[in-house]
Amino acid sequence: MSRRWELDALRGLMLVLMTVTHLPTRLNEPLGQPLGFVSAAEGFVLLSAYMAGMVYSRVARKKGMAAMRQALWRRARQVYACHSATLLFLFTVVAAVGLQTDQPAVTDLMSFYLAHPLIAFGTGLLLIYTPPLLDILPMYIVFMLASPWLLARALRRGWRLILALSLAVWALAQFGLGWWVYRAAVALVGLQVPFEETGSFATFSWQLLWVLGLWMGSSRPAEKVRPWVFPGWAVALAALLALTGLVWRHHEGQAPFGADVALNLLFDKWLLGPLRLLNLAALIVLVIRFGPWLKARVLRLRWLETLGAASLPVFCAHLVIVLLALALLGANPLAHAWWADAALLGACFSALYAVARGTQRQKRPHGPAPSLQALAPLAVAVPADARQSPTATTGSPLRSDAACRPETARAVAGLRR
Repeated sequence: MSRRWELDALRGLMLVLMTVTHLPTRLNEPLGQPLGFVSAAEGFVLLSAYMAGMVYSRVARKKGMAAMRQALWRRARQVYACHSATLLFLFTVVAAVGLQTDQPAVTDLMSFYLAHPLIAFGTGLLLIYTPPLLDILPMYIVFMLASPWLLARALRRGWRLILALSLAVWALAQFGLGWWVYRAAVALVGLQVPFEETGSFATFSWQLLWVLGLWMGSSRPAEKVRPWVFPGWAVALAALLALTGLVWRHHEGQAPFGADVALNLLFDKWLLGPLRLLNLAALIVLVIRFGPWLKARVLRLRWLETLGAASLPVFCAHLVIVLLALALLGANPLAHAWWADAALLGACFSALYAVARGTQRQKRPHGPAPSLQALAPLAVAVPADARQSPTATTGSPLRSDAACRPETARAVAGLRR
């Protein structure tokens, strides 16, 4: 399956926006929620679910449900390993630096761990205690573990019931479903982690984004599939809603109703409030409608694609850098000069790009790509399109009849080594 460069670029953009939002610089406020009352986190989760639905539904169709389940569980294990390593880094290096500098940005962030280290470490590995900034990967892991059942059920019987149940759970979450489940866990097992330390993201709300992404991705089994078509009135309404959200956000700031807590819940990020979901839906309609037009005309930013193609290691690296920056500089972006902002951003994105490039190199096969000149003495007839693909896939020239000859097979095996 060839990579969708536009999806990698979008994920890269989400990573850039999240990094700028989390770093203590003067850019975190203006670039936080830049397109309205929607953050990069929503886009990142939705895109990740879309790609998961697209990739793993194809695995299910080609290799069966068992292969799909194994692939999803393998990916969940990878994400869990990354989360565990990041958590350990927070509890050791960042804690040591933060305590040495007496930095409230760090001591407040991990106050529960500092007060109850053993409970925090154990429940952190169980994905229960999730400190701020480290709470999106645990939610992602839970969604990945649920995805085999969701995809298997949807591929056999359709998405209608799953989407309806997901929407119902989101609605219940707006009225305290997460708190009810937490209280039940406390009563049943004596959970000692405070509710506010179980993560900022309301999992029962954000599952709706994951289910929507899985549905959209699994219905796109091929790159050239017929796109969704929206009526003109729907596109016009989406444009009006998106423009309203954009102007409102940059006029009023990130709190749409000022100090009115009750009304701000309608746009709440952590609960994925109803007006926030409406703002996101409007942007999705516009992206689907005008995305192909932009794709044909926009200048490709390869560095964004590189970041997006290595989204998991880049995301973890951004957490490491942000935590160290908070431990050394604090959370107040005005406490240091502009040149410090520029130096921090430059160093951060240089490091993230290096991580992405290093990840790409690790994924490539060891040794040089098969050389056509090396095969020439064997008088192997290689089709012209072999020059465009250095890897041996099902449709590769290396799987031609000539490649079945013993001497050719030995030569190819040597080249792969």
